Amino acid sequence: MLIYTCSSSHGFGHAARDAAVLQQLRRLRPDWRLVMSTAIEPGFLTTLLNDDAIQQRRCRWDVGVMQADALASDPLATLEALERLEEDLPDLISRELAWIRSLREPTLVLADVPPAAAELASGLGAPLVWMSNFGWDDIYRAFGPAFHAHVERCGSAYASGLFLLRCPFDLPMDWGLAEQSLGLVCSQPRPLPAELIDGLSAPDRPWVQVGFGGLGLRLSPELFAQWPDLGFLMAAPVHPDDRAALEQVPNLLLLPKGIRPLDAFPFCSRHLGKPGFSTFSEAMALDVGLHVVERRGFAEVDALLMGLQQHGRHRLLSRVQLENGDWELDQPLELPAGLPLSSDGALQAAHCLIELAEQQAS
Repeated sequence: MLIYTCSSSHGFGHAARDAAVLQQLRRLRPDWRLVMSTAIEPGFLTTLLNDDAIQQRRCRWDVGVMQADALASDPLATLEALERLEEDLPDLISRELAWIRSLREPTLVLADVPPAAAELASGLGAPLVWMSNFGWDDIYRAFGPAFHAHVERCGSAYASGLFLLRCPFDLPMDWGLAEQSLGLVCSQPRPLPAELIDGLSAPDRPWVQVGFGGLGLRLSPELFAQWPDLGFLMAAPVHPDDRAALEQVPNLLLLPKGIRPLDAFPFCSRHLGKPGFSTFSEAMALDVGLHVVERRGFAEVDALLMGLQQHGRHRLLSRVQLENGDWELDQPLELPAGLPLSSDGALQAAHCLIELAEQQAS
């Protein structure tokens, strides 16, 4: 059996949750062929998967939403990127169809959530399972009439699926499919190197992780100095000058390459960042408090914030507060209105995929 996963290239969050599901599938069905197909940078994807037996295919199935920075969307650039994508997709689909057919294995297509996966599955005559907390039709609809044709195409593609694995913090996804609701979809932390554990185990300094997704966000080193009694952790910036400046901050530690933010969460009391599915899932699963900065122009955000206030300990911040260093890290966290979510969503998804795949193959 082949599980071929079309993962969105919009950001790291889709890849993180897809990797979590594939890891559970690998554990439960070690003889199955598992493929992760995305345009996410291969080195980062390797870190997420942590398993050479899960094959990688370099494919851009969607563009998602183009962003001015980690907190702002760019609809015009998104529209232009969608037009370029439409020119590239026929060759990509033709190539992947040929490769999958050459394997001569029964196949199930899992998609999170590129609409083009529908054409791939149709060409293969394979069942198609969507997994997400939103569809691009939900997102593009909010961008106005210029996106109408894309909304219609997305909706038609989604309606052609067999099943929907519905993640928490969800938008409507009214596609007329059978579905199963999942708990938090995330991996488990991996052990850190001993020298990093020693640095994080100091009893006199609570640790706060800072993260703004794959794009990152430039923060002035002086902002961290406003919180001298706290230690901060963050992934190293891509730009060498930014990294060099942050390396001089005495209460900031940059995570070594190959260490996921998730791996450091057990040592952190709080996280400062933007609304994001995987960050919310990982933090809530490990009971880390979330300081969340406003983000505009992305319809998923309202659902994320509603879920956060219902299920996670949190504080909500404006962008002005972020840029002024008014991070409220000395304030008590707001308690959720409801109960915690289960953290076994990846395992639930894996069991459901196994059942669907074996039904289709019988």
